[in-house]
Amino acid sequence: MDELTPAQTDVVAAPLEAKIFLSGPAGCGKTTVGVARMLGLLEAGVPGASLLVLTPQRTLQEPYQNALRSPEVGAGGQVTLATVGGLARRTVDLFWPLAAEAAGFANPDQPPVFLTLETAQYYMAHIVRPLLEEGYFESLTINRNRLYAQIIDNLNKAAAVGFPHTEIGARLDAAWLGDPSQRRVYADAQDCANRFRDYCLEHNLLDFSLQLEIFRDHLWPDPLVRGHLTQRYRHLIYDNLEEDIPLAHDLIADWLPDFDSALLIFDEGGGYRRFLGADPETGRRLSDLCPSRAVLAESFVVSEEVERLARSLENVIIPAASPSPLKGEGTGASVLKFSNARFYPEVLDWVTDEIAALMDGGLPASEIVVLAPYLSDALRFSLMNRLEARRIPARSHRPSRSLRDEPAAQALLTLAEIAHPDWGLRPTSFDAAYAFMLALESDLVRAQLLAEIVYRQRDLNLSSFERIKPDVQERITFVLGSRYTQLRDWLLACREREPMPLDHFLRRLFGEVLSQPGFGFHRNFDAARVAASLIESAQKFRRVMEPANFASQEGEPLASLGREYIAMLQEGVIAAQYLESWRDQPEEAVLIAPAYTFLMQNRPVTAQFWLNPGSEGWTERLFQPLTQPYVLSRHWPKDGLWTDADEVAAARGTLARLLTGLLRRCRERLYLGISDLGESGFEQRGVLLKAFQRVLQEANRQG
Repeated sequence: MDELTPAQTDVVAAPLEAKIFLSGPAGCGKTTVGVARMLGLLEAGVPGASLLVLTPQRTLQEPYQNALRSPEVGAGGQVTLATVGGLARRTVDLFWPLAAEAAGFANPDQPPVFLTLETAQYYMAHIVRPLLEEGYFESLTINRNRLYAQIIDNLNKAAAVGFPHTEIGARLDAAWLGDPSQRRVYADAQDCANRFRDYCLEHNLLDFSLQLEIFRDHLWPDPLVRGHLTQRYRHLIYDNLEEDIPLAHDLIADWLPDFDSALLIFDEGGGYRRFLGADPETGRRLSDLCPSRAVLAESFVVSEEVERLARSLENVIIPAASPSPLKGEGTGASVLKFSNARFYPEVLDWVTDEIAALMDGGLPASEIVVLAPYLSDALRFSLMNRLEARRIPARSHRPSRSLRDEPAAQALLTLAEIAHPDWGLRPTSFDAAYAFMLALESDLVRAQLLAEIVYRQRDLNLSSFERIKPDVQERITFVLGSRYTQLRDWLLACREREPMPLDHFLRRLFGEVLSQPGFGFHRNFDAARVAASLIESAQKFRRVMEPANFASQEGEPLASLGREYIAMLQEGVIAAQYLESWRDQPEEAVLIAPAYTFLMQNRPVTAQFWLNPGSEGWTERLFQPLTQPYVLSRHWPKDGLWTDADEVAAARGTLARLLTGLLRRCRERLYLGISDLGESGFEQRGVLLKAFQRVLQEANRQG
């Protein structure tokens, strides 16, 4: 309490019955207040079991989790940390008999099967594949996994916003002002969504959208369910509510009178998850329901110059009402440093040199981030290699990256295929060599030589190292041969054992072989993280599929869940979000990430590097021909047409919000990686680069 400012202390020490709406920009200590308020309630004798802490996504719960792990927190029950989606799932699971028949499920006497993002896409693929052969979406050129994901996203947005899923196509069609062939695409997407929903109701499958709808339409209005929730939870802390969906705000608006106390925390300028349904406007309206309001305006993160730079950029991108928005107080350009390169690789060299100089000056690696609108494999590889060559610890994080794209996952799945000949999957010789390279901690040349000699793709045979000619054994080295022998013996023994689930196989392979001294995963923490995510993903897939026990498309029982899972990954199904990948591991490492990924980690750093500032990727939305986040929102009129002017206004508003969010998480310095030719080799003159040029021009005039 002594470390808090008077404004923070007033909120934390408010009466137990207070209901407060707390707002302020990022970096002013709002979450710190939320954590202190939670601990204060517990110290005052409030039972932990009666305290509900809500956030829009699980990764934002970490400050509260860390505080609750403290040994100073006394007994009194477990505080519930949840998202509204998680709360809906628990409630549906608990009160399933009350909702099953009313919601229209074909087997209300059978338990529900909750789908993850991955398994929902699996079933969506099961439904959509035959339709693609009939000519659905024939005018589109798009990866199938993205097609499945966008249909599911439409269903989620319908549930989150609060309109029937049967209206998705009509809303998109009404707003469309372009090629008439796109209207057929919307009709196909609507039909696929309808078929998927019918399939879920027939087989007791609950994806995220159906969980929300059942909770909203059938359980929350039920007096028994509502009484259970309102009696159990008497105190509420709702953090980052601006990033949540309208349904969540509706729920809290209805629930708020039943709480004994509440602290609602709103980040001014937030709403970065609009493409996922976040609605700051409906969140702000909750302030009208709170008797007390508090504002924190003093930032503990940004310097005055960084704050000036943020305001200058915002005024350029979205001009203010005043005729000269940049004049008067300075532009903040003094915190800027930028490269002046011709080619993009020179920018990466410059970034590496500047990071090395910062660390030589005593700045910890964890206080440095490198951000780009998109983090391509080529950019990630090039920058990571440069940093590793300078012995600078670095890590990267891309939540949308499929597990199949992770080298460690590829190696594990290749070994799984070799260990299960009955699956009928035949990894290539190069796949085997790549797996040997990572698993045996070898270089690619020796791994390729080993694979060409010992591996037979036709029958998945692995011959022994002893049968290799002595001179070739020496080239491969006996150390590598010893590791290969251990791995081969383990895989062959696995073939003789009773079949085990894929996640069990991967867990044993990692624990008994690959994580042992001398093998490739022993000290490779990034590979270990990927292995943990892969095992968790396979486990979730099995738990959903085993109870269902459905037939395959050919009408025969599924021969192997492991084979089905690998086929799903090969289609590029995006992995669900795994908390382990969001945690800062290792702590002392430079983070390389997309800009929005860093924003959702909600942590400040001392120095930020922005790459590709001339790229249109900072402003352009991802190509999503089957959905539209602004049209499928609560604020878009049903008969409104989405025009180019709307697109430009939305893009500029998104860019201004993104830049402000990033700079409010930057303490001292901003570095721009500018080159005449961008990553793709073309000249770039995007809105962000032009905004910086305007700011620098004004700074020169003032200077």
